[in-house]
Amino acid sequence: MIAIITGDIINSEQYNAKEWIEVLKTYLSTLGSSPDVWEIYRGDEFQIRTSNENALEIAIHIKSLIKSIKNLDVRMSIGLGEETYVGSGVSESNGPAYQLSGRMFTQLKGQKISMAIATGIPTKDQTLNLMLKLALHFMDDWSPVSAEIVTLALENPSASQNEIAKMLGIQQSAVSQRQKRARLDLVQELLAYYAQILKERTL
Repeated sequence: MIAIITGDIINSEQYNAKEWIEVLKTYLSTLGSSPDVWEIYRGDEFQIRTSNENALEIAIHIKSLIKSIKNLDVRMSIGLGEETYVGSGVSESNGPAYQLSGRMFTQLKGQKISMAIATGIPTKDQTLNLMLKLALHFMDDWSPVSAEIVTLALENPSASQNEIAKMLGIQQSAVSQRQKRARLDLVQELLAYYAQILKERTL
């Protein structure tokens, strides 16, 4: 069982690709090599193969990275399932995980939703996507400063507020305020809930 994340940069045509593509590539390179694990194609679309367990955190991490750049956002669908054919790269491989991700991605454009999950199990999809919709109410509104603080928290999960403050050159109290504005506590709760849902039944 694997997870496939399909995504694109929202309104990318209005911005120079240099503003976001190196940021995205640098992060994707930490996940593995291209084209085996990830690919960027057709200018602003990308696809990633990862584990079920890591999929939502990776998607939120990408969202925080892209939203750290003023006025940019990203749309992503996560498909969980089997991989039945391994091609020369992610975009040439196939299986239920790819199909679920691709179909959900097409739906996202019409629904104007920036992130969703497809597991092929209706009850799980309904629950997970309701939680995601609620979270997107504040994640879609992250300012670059809020997105940056989420990125740092995801990249340094054991770092204290004091340690993050040193990274940013600001006071600990300012880190606390930024984390509250970004609703970092709810992001962490969402990730914990996702992990719990996965354990209830093997996908």
